[in-house]
Amino acid sequence: MIDIANLAAGKTGKEEGPAIEVTPQAVAAIRETFEKEGMKGGLRLGVLGGGCSGLSYQFKFDAKERPKDTVLEFDGVRVFIDPKSLVYLKGMTLDYKQTIMENGFVFNNPNAKKSCGCGTSFSV
Repeated sequence: MIDIANLAAGKTGKEEGPAIEVTPQAVAAIRETFEKEGMKGGLRLGVLGGGCSGLSYQFKFDAKERPKDTVLEFDGVRVFIDPKSLVYLKGMTLDYKQTIMENGFVFNNPNAKKSCGCGTSFSV
C-alpha cells in the first residue's frame, strides 16, 4: 500500500531520502542546458501513456511547479514530478552518460519490467 502523505513529500516509504535520485553528472548536464538556453524553473519528469513498451518518460523544462507536484532539489537543480508519475518513478535514478557511442540522459527505473531499445519507454 502506498502512503500518499509520504509520496507527496517525495518519499517512497522504503528510505528516508528523496523519491528519485539525480546523479551529479545529470545535474551538471541539466544546469548547463538551463544556462545555455537562459531558462529558469526546473526539470519536469513524468510518465505518459504510449511508446514502444506502453509508457513513455516525459522530460521537459518547466517554468514553475504545479500545486500538487513533488518538488525535489539536487545541488540547486529543481525537479518537478506530478503525483501520478511519481508512482511509476519512485526509486528511479536519472543519470547522464557521455561515451564515444552515446551521449544523453539514462533512466534507471527499478519499476520497469521491460523497456524499449532506446530506453525512453517502459512497462511495469
